[in-house]
Amino acid sequence: MTALEAREIRAGEIRPDGIRAVGAAAFAWLSAHRGDFALGEDALTANGQVDATWKPLGELAQTCASVRAHTPPSDPLHACAADLLRFAWQQTGRGELFLRLQQSEPFATYPLEIYSVFASAGLRHPGYEAAAATTAHTRGWRLTEQEPTRRLGVLKAERRSGIRRPERDAQVLRRTWLGGLPEPWTFERSSGYALTHVVFHLTDWGRTPAGVPADLAAYLAHWLPPWLDTCLDAGMWDLGCELLVVAASLPCPPDHTTLQQAWTRIARAQHESGALPQQAPDPASRTEAGADSRDDTGAESRGDAGADPEPDFLQCYHSTLMAAFAAAQTVKYLTGEGHEGGAEDRAAYVGGTQNRYRGQGVPG
Repeated sequence: MTALEAREIRAGEIRPDGIRAVGAAAFAWLSAHRGDFALGEDALTANGQVDATWKPLGELAQTCASVRAHTPPSDPLHACAADLLRFAWQQTGRGELFLRLQQSEPFATYPLEIYSVFASAGLRHPGYEAAAATTAHTRGWRLTEQEPTRRLGVLKAERRSGIRRPERDAQVLRRTWLGGLPEPWTFERSSGYALTHVVFHLTDWGRTPAGVPADLAAYLAHWLPPWLDTCLDAGMWDLGCELLVVAASLPCPPDHTTLQQAWTRIARAQHESGALPQQAPDPASRTEAGADSRDDTGAESRGDAGADPEPDFLQCYHSTLMAAFAAAQTVKYLTGEGHEGGAEDRAAYVGGTQNRYRGQGVPG
């Protein structure tokens, strides 16, 4: 990050180049820690820890596939994302390990969900796809009990992998938290992650903003900014970055000022290495440890990573991935390479619908 970009962050005036610098720093950390994403010998064992093996690798692949899609080939971040995506694919034995998982856990959905990321990027394994398609057409697969948000993701994963079944996305969508247009005050951490993933699935991870139905887009245009502000106030950097991806993926994203103010706070929370903690430390615990509660700009230390040690891999890898993804998606929007129109289109879109959401945030 340049001295100018650092001054902009301290002044709360971060610009697209500054946001891009956050993404570049995140990718530098990810590249330096690629070995931590590697699959170990326990990746195929019956008692293996999926959340510590396949999940991080799949999330790395999804972020890199998305950033590669949202950046031009001339962009260094595009090359970095492509390199890490190739690394992730090689870790799967170029798809062969998915076939082995299918044989040992035929009704587990996570192998297909992860494989579909690679398939969407043109990396495929015909043998696995044939085996997965056979299982996906059984009643046992169709009747697997899942939360609606997860079910929506599985349906999208099937289609990415060439599997076509008659189950309808729209019916599943309306059973999700976001699809029901809930009262805005019921927003909390769990519902926040649920809504971000619904939007990820609807937009194919930011590629098709028009995939968000009009009523959900209007609802999010109204309530996403205060939810984002609330999360950042609480130092929830991981969820905050996911909400920033959503914000830049909507048909009518929030105004530039809202995004820039949010990114200023994310940039302040990022470590010099590029790592972004999932959550800001409790100010009380820092005070007990002797840390100063204010930074040199007068802002609360909750938003300044300089006073805190860098967290371990499992406590920052996902938030760092989301910072990289959100930066690419936001820059694409702010520079006009993504969504057409701008503030005027957003005002016209929201102006006719925002009054529908009364104090409880439901159609009135």
